[in-house]
Amino acid sequence: MTTEKPLVRFENVQKSYDGEILVVKDFNLDVAKGEFVTMLGPSGSGKTTCLMMLAGFEPVTNGNIYLKDKPINNVAPHKRGIGMVFQNYAIFPHLNVRANLAYGLRYDKIEKAEVGRRVEEALEMVKLPGFGNRRSNELSGGERQRVALARALIKRPKVLLLDEPLGALDKKLREEMQLELRALQESVGITFIFVTHGQEEALSLSTRIAVMTRGKALQVASPKDLYNHPVSVEVADFIGQMNFVEAQVMDVRNGEAVLDSTGLGKISAPASSDFVQKGANIIVAIRPEKLILSAERRSDGLRAVQGTIKTSAYLGDRDHFYVSVDGCEKPFAVAISETGANSDQSLERQSIVWLSWADESLILLPRD
Repeated sequence: MTTEKPLVRFENVQKSYDGEILVVKDFNLDVAKGEFVTMLGPSGSGKTTCLMMLAGFEPVTNGNIYLKDKPINNVAPHKRGIGMVFQNYAIFPHLNVRANLAYGLRYDKIEKAEVGRRVEEALEMVKLPGFGNRRSNELSGGERQRVALARALIKRPKVLLLDEPLGALDKKLREEMQLELRALQESVGITFIFVTHGQEEALSLSTRIAVMTRGKALQVASPKDLYNHPVSVEVADFIGQMNFVEAQVMDVRNGEAVLDSTGLGKISAPASSDFVQKGANIIVAIRPEKLILSAERRSDGLRAVQGTIKTSAYLGDRDHFYVSVDGCEKPFAVAISETGANSDQSLERQSIVWLSWADESLILLPRD
């Protein structure tokens, strides 16, 4: 049995400017055919630079980029079979939609009849039939984004690169386009590599996410694995909201760590990593939705600690509470869904409350 080789591979890739400023450091990433992989990170993390190197618009300083197991460092951009969609869409304002879509095909000297057929096919694909004669100033932001997608897809690239293409849209339209973009990728079967700094966008779109900072991939995993099993404090803090406390490992036995934690006292948590050893100083993390809030201590045997509600916020589908606990520098964030049963809904600011949790909800992380 043979394992299919990745369609795209970054192997120890580095990028520096003026020989000094290293913006991408030993970046490694494999992308399989048909995947939707997102590079997620803050501004300056190197994600767009990696995209530009893959497209051929930036030279690689060190390392290699492979497409179908062949190095492409020295291959001209137009010969790589890679499409790209930018945040500003880069639609030609003097051309109508049909001419925008046909431009690249005519450059490739495709026959006129075939150009017309593929243009109409592309308009149907992005749900814009009948829009061929419209100019860019007659299109909404979402429609321009679809035209940019269609223009990239019409050339049938092996890989489509998307550099924050939804960033200019308002929240409601952006969420709608996320669903359409994922459905489109699944229908055409083309590998998408997407760049964003939006956590929710990455989680909702991707088959896998590469969390990036300072030019490196900290962790590459599925959205669920990243959210539930981050490998570091930095990843845990970047993906969603997380509560952190310091702790020392008192003992490890039968896959369980006994911990002396700041604020929470003696607690237990599953221990499956090598860094969880007796005497080690580590970080304990727990998601806000894994904490249970109640006015009285629960009788179900869950571990609990007392605290005080400092503030709260109503966010429509959920309530957020911030609860201070003696010994902890920061209050604990607690998220409660409107339909959830993890709190007493009568709780108010300055109330004395109990925070409860299940041992398996705790995530153990190494100290950075």
